[in-house]
Amino acid sequence: MNVIPRDKHCISRKNISDSALKVMSRLRSQGHQAYLVGGAVRDLLLGSNPKDFDIATDATPEEVHGLFRNSRIIGRRFRIVHVRFGREIIEVTTFRGHHEGGNEASPATGGSHSRQSDKGLLLRDNVYGTLEEDAVRRDLTVNALYYDAGKFEVFDHVNGLTDLEKRQICIIGEPAVRYREDPVRMLRTVRFAAKLNFDIEQNTAKAIPACAALLREIPSARLFDEFLKLFLSGYAAATLEQLLEHDLLQFLFDETSHLLHQDAMSLALVRAAMANTDKRIADDKPVTPAFILAALLWPVVVRTAAQQENRGDPPMVAMHNASQQTISEASQQLSIPRRFSQPMREIWEFQLRLQRRQGKKAAELVEHRRFRAAYDFLLLREQAGEDTGDLGEWWTEYQTLDMDQRLAKSAEHNGKSGSRRRPRKRRNNQQT
Repeated sequence: MNVIPRDKHCISRKNISDSALKVMSRLRSQGHQAYLVGGAVRDLLLGSNPKDFDIATDATPEEVHGLFRNSRIIGRRFRIVHVRFGREIIEVTTFRGHHEGGNEASPATGGSHSRQSDKGLLLRDNVYGTLEEDAVRRDLTVNALYYDAGKFEVFDHVNGLTDLEKRQICIIGEPAVRYREDPVRMLRTVRFAAKLNFDIEQNTAKAIPACAALLREIPSARLFDEFLKLFLSGYAAATLEQLLEHDLLQFLFDETSHLLHQDAMSLALVRAAMANTDKRIADDKPVTPAFILAALLWPVVVRTAAQQENRGDPPMVAMHNASQQTISEASQQLSIPRRFSQPMREIWEFQLRLQRRQGKKAAELVEHRRFRAAYDFLLLREQAGEDTGDLGEWWTEYQTLDMDQRLAKSAEHNGKSGSRRRPRKRRNNQQT
């Protein structure tokens, strides 16, 4: 174990959440060990400001819960405690131990236990251990550094500091074994490589192709949670490139991955969507998973809609049916909540509605709750190189006009397009 004293590292208590310091102090006052751990320590050592502060302790979840009335125990696969201070949540985990032979609970472990599938996948992991065991049980070396706020020391059991200096992501232990225990670790590996702009250590990367298919065994709900972390953390563009490089996107969006390798325009659109999302997050603007999902699945829905039209369906019917089919198939990999699938469908179908610029129809579209997202999506399509005529420019200008000017512009469009309706001929009711 490498112990880094106060004068050899840059971590200062003033950069640590007061709530986290309070939790650690109370745990220590009751005779427990308590350390700041994970991303907070990593980010502090890199000179950035952490958003979350996690704590590791030798106290069991029940003991932690007993010390903090403002806490609750969550989780089944591995139980943790959330201690709430207003909007801030401090996550407290008990040191994890080795799980070999731990399929049954025992008094010696305080009732803790683990359970694995036949393929080595950890199904339950409530085995408690020591600080040293906890360090080697974590995923990545750079996330396995511990800070003692009482002694102001940093503890490094897995050469995490060396990897920070090398700017590389390295799995702890044998990569193939760790991936089999939890295949999501492959997604975490590429996510942190993208977030930190680090390289992936050679052996850590080399084991991914042989283990990647194990991601199919992960529940779709958990994969959706990982999707949110991958693409809504402000590093979506870099994350996409990592997923493509290591051929992992197919285990989140199978058809999309296939099409992105074939169609440069589809790839350009998805890349533009990721860059747009990162910029909005950097500008502290709201983002929604629905927009990112709409972009990722757009190549699939366009292809499916074209197939429907070739069979004779009208464009809007084809798009509607294609949207339902695309979402249904994608949800088999990711459990997409309806609060996101419905806006996705509306954004897609709105792309056809934006072509209708006649009369008052355009004014009605602008007032629709989904107009802005659909308009932004239209601009993304054009940015990716798709020829939509003058749609993007037309709608951009239209939004700057008052009502009279809008009506005049729509009338002008009618004249140019020759789409002005002709009077209907009167028909008699006589059957011929």
